[in-house]
Amino acid sequence: MPWVRAKLRDQTVYARVDERGQLLTESGRVEVRYRPRDGRLYRAGARNVEILDPTPLPDDTCGPAEAVSPSSGGARPGTAQAPAAAVSPGEPSPPARGRARGRAKSGQGALPATGAEHLAVYTDGACSSNPGPAGLGVVIVRPTERLELSEYLGQATNNIAELTAVLRALGELDEACRARIHTDSQYTIGVVQRGWKAKANVDLVAELRAALRRHPHAELVYVPGHRGVPLNERCDELARLAISRRRSERTVVATGPKATS
Repeated sequence: MPWVRAKLRDQTVYARVDERGQLLTESGRVEVRYRPRDGRLYRAGARNVEILDPTPLPDDTCGPAEAVSPSSGGARPGTAQAPAAAVSPGEPSPPARGRARGRAKSGQGALPATGAEHLAVYTDGACSSNPGPAGLGVVIVRPTERLELSEYLGQATNNIAELTAVLRALGELDEACRARIHTDSQYTIGVVQRGWKAKANVDLVAELRAALRRHPHAELVYVPGHRGVPLNERCDELARLAISRRRSERTVVATGPKATS
């Protein structure tokens, strides 16, 4: 059975659905995963699971897993359990996430002050015929400025444009930055974050995966394309402008008194 991206108690999860795209329930509960391949299977009340993106994902998006009891919260024997988010009785607690130890020596990956918000980043790629003239668009919204990239890529495929857009966005971010990089490309998220095997663009996918490893607090988030999401639509416009003009542009717009370019 396929999977979809869903929301459970303010957490983004993977949820099991049937062939019609409806939540697959067993005794009123749905199989969910917080991370696709960490070997942990949770079950949540169907009433608490909301489908975020109905696009079905392959059955192998999530690997084999064992059921985790609600009381354990997913902690492995001998490990400390981080405080869990508030959940209803019987609901799974999000697994603890602690990966900072290995980065302490390099000084990379240090989190900003507690309560720091994630930077809003949007990316998109476009192609006039596929393959054909291609371009990308990136929008990064910082507290004091808004950066827009419109880059012409020459002859390429749409997937190459989508992957390169995310790569360009990461190149603009400090490695310790918290960021949510929004893309309407299921392919990009699949080959980079969900363990899909790249049958094409192997070198570019490897480069993007390496870039994401250098940005441990950046994550890819799916956003539906051509659904009126303002910054996603702006990225599409920037990508198509690059194609029509056959040139690249970088624009910084001040949004506060301390903005600099």
